[in-house]
Amino acid sequence: MHVRVRLDGAEPRRWQIALLERIAAMAGIRTVGVDAAPVPNGWPDTVELLFRLEALIHRLPRIGSERLPPTALDPWRRQDARADLTIDLCGDLPAGPSIWHLAFDGRCGDDALLASLLAGAVPRATLIADGRIEAEGRLGTDRPGILLAGVDDALARTVTLIAAAIGRRAAGRSDPSSAVSEPSPGPERTLSGTELGSRAARMLAGAVIRRLYHLCYRAPHWRCGWRRLDGPDLIDLGRHPQTGWTDLPDDGHRFYADPFPLAHAGSTHVFVEEFPHATGKAIISAVRFGPNGPEGTPVPVLEEPHHLSYPFVFERDGAVWMVPESSAAGRVDLYRATRYPGGWVKEATLLSDVVASDATLLEQNGRWWLFATLRDAAVEAPAGSGSYHDALCLWSAPDFRGPYTPHPANPVLIDPATARPAGRIVERGGQLIRPVQDCATGYGRALGLARIDRLDPDGFAQTLIGRVEPGPAWAGSRLHTVNSGGGIECIDGSARAPRIRMPGRS
Repeated sequence: MHVRVRLDGAEPRRWQIALLERIAAMAGIRTVGVDAAPVPNGWPDTVELLFRLEALIHRLPRIGSERLPPTALDPWRRQDARADLTIDLCGDLPAGPSIWHLAFDGRCGDDALLASLLAGAVPRATLIADGRIEAEGRLGTDRPGILLAGVDDALARTVTLIAAAIGRRAAGRSDPSSAVSEPSPGPERTLSGTELGSRAARMLAGAVIRRLYHLCYRAPHWRCGWRRLDGPDLIDLGRHPQTGWTDLPDDGHRFYADPFPLAHAGSTHVFVEEFPHATGKAIISAVRFGPNGPEGTPVPVLEEPHHLSYPFVFERDGAVWMVPESSAAGRVDLYRATRYPGGWVKEATLLSDVVASDATLLEQNGRWWLFATLRDAAVEAPAGSGSYHDALCLWSAPDFRGPYTPHPANPVLIDPATARPAGRIVERGGQLIRPVQDCATGYGRALGLARIDRLDPDGFAQTLIGRVEPGPAWAGSRLHTVNSGGGIECIDGSARAPRIRMPGRS
């Protein structure tokens, strides 16, 4: 297949070069070229100034949004006009089945993305061909409120969206599409000098406030809550229980998060991420629960040179297994307990060369499925690019040990409100319910409950059926995961931990 990309020839952006490189490396693609179009209205200078201010104050790199000279397009300039598919990033080509228009919130052009983010919205990207949606997704960011971070995360995920759609077409896959009106030109949304000044003032004030907060409190700081499960759980209730939650105490020098209770060999343990603020690197710990609650404090059971979290534990074949998150190592590993709840040894690497968050396993109809959100390294950056929260990918295997095969529709979902796993998938009344993290306005802001409507080698679909937020029953601004086992139910969320002066230190 021959692909052309229509873009701004005077001010190409780094994400567009990344898109061209991604397409060229795909199977079934014979040639890739550019149609360098004249775009009269690029991003206003005030936006570029704001980007520089944000990069300086927040110590952010310029990634996908970085301007490049026109010569960056030289390797992609081709004389032949043949194209089986044209990706129109400018929005000025007529509609046609072989022309895909990129739109943000129904409007074409980068200005539309800026307008959405400046308005505080979660942008929706769509690829539209002749009045039909070929692909769509809601674009997340890990730093809401910072325009530069929002733009770079959104552009990285746009690369994911476009490349996946082209891959499906090159492979001859035709996913169901829906009708939509043709996208309109980009909105007339600019950043005035007055607004720029106001944003800069708020940015500086916010930086000072955050600095003062970090001087007074350890941040981020999470806490775990637990309760005896004598009736319906949170998933059945769809709300917090009237009995409330009991905190798993910490000493303020560390926090506990991602609780996974497990009953095994006549006892119940809760496995948690333990994050000592002094080291800044998390380990996996466990605490035994008795009739009256935790018996002591969590004890370390697994430590690696890299950060570990989300200790997904389960029983199988007479042993206890764990798949902790190890995104910092760029892989997903499987461990087995030799001296439960400790003695963990690595048995297999399930996925390699991925930045995967919160891997969650499910056995269904004799096949194992692995759910995780994936970052996208389409644009060169020290830790990849794109949000950690918005792109759900699936893999399947005949055995939980692997080998795992990626789903041909990956990413099967792009949406920061419903993509990232938030605990074990459970069955209720013959239906699978998947806890999800709502990260649309920030990491772990609320807990969603999604019903899995389709899960097979050809597709995936889910419907959000409930949402549980922090509030009087769970103080704080975040609600992160939910898991049950051994007669107890656990959640976690945000907390405040005042900085404690260590003995003998000034």
